[in-house]
Formats: sequence, C-alpha cells, structure tokens
Amino acid sequence: MACTKLHLPTLYFFLVILTLLLSTSSKAQSPQIQEEDREPFVGVNIGTDVSNLLSPSDLVSFLQLQKITHIRLYDADPDILKALAKTKIRVIISVPNNQLIAIGSSNTTAASWVGRNVVAYYPQTLITGIAVGDEVLTTVPSSAPLLVPAIESLYSALVASNLHTKVKISTPNAASIILDPFPPSQAFFNQSLSDIVLPLLRFLSRTGSPLMMNLYPYYVFMQNKGVVPLDNALFKPLTPSKEMVDPNTLLHYTNVLDAMIDAAYFSMKNLNVTDVMVLVTESGWPSKADAKEPYATIDNADTYNSNLIKHVFDRSGTPLHPETTSSVFLYELFNEDLRSPPVSEANWGLFYGNSSAVYLLHVSGSGTFLANDTTNQTFCIAMDGVDAKTLQAALDWACGPGRSNCTEIQPGESCYSPNNVKSHASYAFDSYYQKQGKAAGSCDFKGVATITTTDPSKGSCIFPGSKQVSNITKQVVNSSHASGAAERLKFIGLSSKRPSAISWVLYVFFVVISPSLLFFSPR
Repeated sequence: MACTKLHLPTLYFFLVILTLLLSTSSKAQSPQIQEEDREPFVGVNIGTDVSNLLSPSDLVSFLQLQKITHIRLYDADPDILKALAKTKIRVIISVPNNQLIAIGSSNTTAASWVGRNVVAYYPQTLITGIAVGDEVLTTVPSSAPLLVPAIESLYSALVASNLHTKVKISTPNAASIILDPFPPSQAFFNQSLSDIVLPLLRFLSRTGSPLMMNLYPYYVFMQNKGVVPLDNALFKPLTPSKEMVDPNTLLHYTNVLDAMIDAAYFSMKNLNVTDVMVLVTESGWPSKADAKEPYATIDNADTYNSNLIKHVFDRSGTPLHPETTSSVFLYELFNEDLRSPPVSEANWGLFYGNSSAVYLLHVSGSGTFLANDTTNQTFCIAMDGVDAKTLQAALDWACGPGRSNCTEIQPGESCYSPNNVKSHASYAFDSYYQKQGKAAGSCDFKGVATITTTDPSKGSCIFPGSKQVSNITKQVVNSSHASGAAERLKFIGLSSKRPSAISWVLYVFFVVISPSLLFFSPR
C-alpha cells in the first residue's frame, strides 16, 4: 500500500529559506518607514468648529480617500485617535492652551496626559508629535512662563514610556515672534521673549524636535500691500526683476513663504542654534471674506494652496537652505462655519463640512496627494473688456474653421443663456481649447481669450472642460468598488494594493514547490 510522506530534508531547507525571506522583508520595510518620516510632506489641520462634521470613522475614510497621510488636531480627541488605529495616517495631537498651566505645574498631570492621550493609542495610532499650546507667546502671554516646563514634563513622561524618539514635542508659534523679518538676514526673535525662546530652542536641539511656525503669506501681503506683490505671495512665477533680494546675502526670494522660513533660520542662528528644522504647522489662504479682504477669493486660495503643495513636493528647500525642505500643514481641511467673524475666519477650508470641495486644487505631478486634484483642470474663456465685434469674429472662427462644438449655444440649448457674444464665445473657445488637448497657443484667438482655473459652468450649462472631468470621474467610480463609510461619502479611492512578500512566498510554496515535496513510497 502506498501513502503520502513529506521529504523532511527538503521541507527543512524550504523553511529556512522562508524564514530568511521574511526576515529580509521585515528588515527592508523598517528603514522604508523611517525614510518616509524624513521626506517632506503636506498635511492638513483639522478644526472642529463645523456644524456638520463627519463622524470619526467617516472622517478617517475621507482622509484615506483623499490620500492625506499627515494631520494635526487641536486637541487629542479620543474618538478620532481610535478611528485612526491601524491606518498609515500620522497625527500630531495638541495640548489646548487652557490645559497648559496644569501640565506645566505638575509632572504627575503631564504623565497622566501622556498616558491617556499617547500611550493608550500608540503604536496602533501613529502619533508622531505633540503640539503644546498654540501661539502661546503671543495669545496667552500669562501662560508663557509655564510653556517650557510643560514641554519638559511631557518629554519626561515620553522618556518613561520609551516613546521619546518616536513622538516629538514642540509648540506652534506665530510669525510675529520674529521681528524685522525682511530681509531674512536681519530677522531676530522678539528680545522680550528671550527667556522663553532660548530654553525652547535648546530643548528642540537636544531632542531633535522642530521649531513649529504658523506662517501666512496672506497676512504679510495684506499688511504690506504695495510693497509685497500678490504674485510673490501666491508662488507665481516671477521675472528676475520682481524677485525679492536680500541685500546682505544676495539670496533671491521668489515667494514670501521661503523668506518667512529663512527669517526663522536666521533668528535661530542669531542665538547660536543651527540644528533645528522649521516645521510649518499652519499656512493657507481664505477663499471668501467681506469687502475689507478683497483678495480672499477662490482663485487666490486655489492658486496659493496648489502652488504651495507643488513647492513642498519639488523639494527645492529655501534660498538659505536648499538642502532642507520644510513640511507644511495646510490650514485647513474644512471650512469652520461656526467660527466668529470676520467672514474669512470661516473660509480657510479645502472642503465644506459635508466633504464637498470648496474648490478643486491643481496639483498634478505632486504624487497622489488629495484625490480632488483635477489634473490641471483649466478652461479657456473670453477676456474682459474686449469689444463685441472682435469677439464675434473670434466666435465665428471657433464655430467654423476651428470646428468647436457650438451646439450647446444655439437657441433652446443649455448654454444659450445668457444670450450675449461673450458667454457664447467663452463656451466655443473652451470647446476648441479642450479638443486641442490644452496645447500651448490654443487659448489665444488673436489675444481675446485667457486661461482660467475657475470652472465657468453655471446651472445646466456645463463647459467642455468640466464635462471631461465629469466623464473621467464616472469611469473611475464605475470601475472601483467602495464600501462602508467610503461608499457613503462617494469619493474616489484609487487603490494600488500589491501582494506582499509573504503572499508571493506562500504562492511559490503551494503551487510550485509543495508538489515536489510530496511523493509516494512503500510503507
């Protein structure tokens, strides 16, 4: 009688190889994770003054679908921290200003805070930092003397839990703690804060933690209109004559944010601190405001945040430190509609509270960050101020020799109203521009057309450029399977899951090797 037996030497050999492979795979993954932590990133701040804020589980699903990998919370919300467990999203949690005095006055309170808000969740939830207070030196100066003691106490609690190398501690500062910020080489910390700033910097240097700065070129521009050009604030390409030049270093600055970051580096250098990186914990641009803030527009917000994202992912650093690119947290994920006036305070978000986009960022070429990237969605429309006769001639060419699709601007069709030559020309121009693949020169029409990132569609009149994006979205949704909260949110989740090394090894074992390990022999 024959029976099945295992060839033990061969099996032993295979198990040794399997162990080595798994060990190598494990070792290879660890440095990769550490390397990811060192790469510059763009994260988002999540404020909760939102009337219809997503549930924690839906929020995390939304973050994953938008490819957001780093977030900052203004507290340590336990429900959100639980929902983040077993995701790859890294989170900075915060000690609210109203808890600063208690933590700064008691090591026991600090240890309890770390145990309750860090140890209880780590490493299932990837807590990477603690922001102690927010702009304490400028907003609650009465608590400032306890800022560094609070930081030191929290650090000691992390040491006791052996998490001090995993979780960095710092405090976000307003740009106003730096005086005379331009030219950057002349910048210095407000000397009235030296008793706090110097010990803080020494702590950051000792522990390898970043200097957290909230930097807003929007406010620099608003406070210096006529001196700081709008293009410099928005990261727009500049001619050399428009670049800002530091007369002391002859460094050229093409944007305001780089100048603000370098001002922080020069300020630290004046205190003999040269080994602390700057982390931009807040930066953004409001999309709406009252008449007192005319530059708070969707176009400007879109331009600033899109260009900021590209700037970080270009990894070009700053003029002073081209080798070091600061990571940035955008302010903010959602419009906080419950914020007090002015109007702009409620309109810094990329999304409304219901998770629909306030505007569509243009960050193509910047990896997979933010699923609402429209891959450089642009439109071609008629310029303002062009006389009707000239526009009519361009419209006739577009609908004739240009072969634009002008059906929708005929009487009774969806884009016939408003019935004027500028509206009809804009639709025809965009049809031609999109058909030409947005090729250079395809949005000119003898100088009467211009490119815009704002979708000119209104009501039932959908412009060709918007139709193309809609069709792409439908194709992706139809070919993707969403589930749970992700399905309810109806956002596009593009997955690139690949079989793990273990899967491949097991496949080879069972399909290729195992048949050769089995043989029949007499008992």
